[in-house]
Amino acid sequence: MDYITVTVTGVSITTGAASSGGTLPNASSGEVPRYVRIAASVAACVRIGPGAQTAVATDMLVQPGDAVVLAVPRGCTHVAAIQLAAAGVVIVTPVEDC
Repeated sequence: MDYITVTVTGVSITTGAASSGGTLPNASSGEVPRYVRIAASVAACVRIGPGAQTAVATDMLVQPGDAVVLAVPRGCTHVAAIQLAAAGVVIVTPVEDC
């Protein structure tokens, strides 16, 4: 079984018909994490990247009740999400180095 370590709180993004987002949450080191866990209350499309991002309906799909752990490439600092069909919440949590 694989395990992850979470020691700090993440960020919550309320999704809607327009993209919304912000800065990736920092890891306990105070730096951008190497990995993030992304979960959604309803189907949402999510992207990460350097600087402000705008999510579109063809970005990575995160299904409700499912989560993804992403490696954060060097230079990526922001996250954005947009609803697929209904408004919801996307939680982005920094994961300590695996």
